[in-house]
Formats: sequence, structure tokens, C-alpha cells
Amino acid sequence: MRQITKTVYAINGHPNKEKCFDWVRDNWHDLNEHSVNEVIDSLQTLKNKVGGSLDYSIGQFADHGEHVTFIDYDKDILNSLDADSCPLTGFCWDIEAIDGLKKGSLKSLLSWLHADSEHRYSDEGLLEHLDCNDYEFNLDGSIHND
Repeated sequence: MRQITKTVYAINGHPNKEKCFDWVRDNWHDLNEHSVNEVIDSLQTLKNKVGGSLDYSIGQFADHGEHVTFIDYDKDILNSLDADSCPLTGFCWDIEAIDGLKKGSLKSLLSWLHADSEHRYSDEGLLEHLDCNDYEFNLDGSIHND
């Protein structure tokens, strides 16, 4: 029998945080997928409220094929919605979905989603996420799995 001791680091104690950030960026490609799902929930709930037809293709980051299209919806019902109260899902995406549709373009919704994803993968966003979730890292920057 032999005993092996391995040192693991919290992100704030790691001697090279950039190695950890690089490892996460290279291996965790869905860190902000929850926001994509929340946007989709807001759009689908908005469609259920105002009717019409909804077509979309969205992701964490901008893509040439990305789009959100609403047609034949009830503008009176849309105008009656108070975006600031997040009446669709309770998430902040409701505001951009409602206000964007009222203005005739949902580009701001997509821009906000992409900015949120950019932040999530930034050094600051990763540090916040990794620290508050108590992830541990090996010296090479890879995530430590028990």
C-alpha cells in the first residue's frame, strides 16, 4: 500500500489563475447555456401571451444564422404588458423581449445575451463563478475531480 498526496487549489489560491481560466474556456462550452434557455423561455411565454408565430435560432455568442422573428401577434396585448415587472418568466430577459418586440426588433435581446456570455467567460466572470462555487484546481490548471 502507498499513499499519494496531491495539492489542489481554490481559484484564488492557485499560483497561475490564467491556466485555470484557459482550461475552463477550453473545456466548459456551456457556462451560459442557462441564460440561453431563460431567453427562450421568455420568448416562448411572450408568444403564448401575444399569439402569432415565433421563429428563432440563438446561442451564447453571435452567429450569422442567429435570428428571432415574431409575426402576426396581438399588438394591443403586447402594449399592455409592463416589461419592468418581468411578467413572463420573472427573469430579466422578459424586459428585453417585451421592449424589443414593442420597438420592432429583438436585436437588443440578442446583444444583451451575447454580452452576458462574454462576461461569463471573461477573467472577472470566471473568477466570480469559480470562487463562489468552490471549484478546486490542479497545478496544471485543470479542474480537480474527487
